[in-house]
Amino acid sequence: MTGERVHAEIRVPHEPATDLADPARLVVEYLDFYRDTLLRKLDGMSEHDLRTSRVPSGWTPLALVKHLAYVELRWLRWCFAGEEVEHPRGNPDVRDAEWVLEEGDTFETVTAFYREQCERSRKIAAAADLADVAVSWEADAIPRPTLAWILFHLVQEYARHLGQLDVVRELSDGVVGA
Repeated sequence: MTGERVHAEIRVPHEPATDLADPARLVVEYLDFYRDTLLRKLDGMSEHDLRTSRVPSGWTPLALVKHLAYVELRWLRWCFAGEEVEHPRGNPDVRDAEWVLEEGDTFETVTAFYREQCERSRKIAAAADLADVAVSWEADAIPRPTLAWILFHLVQEYARHLGQLDVVRELSDGVVGA
């Protein structure tokens, strides 16, 4: 029907168990819940909607995936593990590169990069203790963050961006839910 919006709802998967008391498992399971939610929220979006901004700042749903891939890379690989990463914020020749879709960035390449970063993050976190501190840190006046701090920071980053994506998805095609 022309001019009418489709109203659909994404089914909400279960969050981590409500009786889970181990903080290490809880933060990791919530982080994975949010990682999966990001991809689930994009499922079924048209190529046009994935690449179209609905907000004044100009970010697009697919660029959000790219940003969160770089967030994973920067916080776990570069900061915490101290891996040498040539460009932890993306292409240095592009302003705000981690938020910009460049030539060659497709849904498949961006989500593959995102999944790769998430998998590497999982392995880094699994091999460490929550009290371990970051190897690389640029803020000399602030103590190096612990793995626990970094993981909780990622949880809040995902929660905030997924809330924004909720609104963008609803504006794009009327789909609501987690």
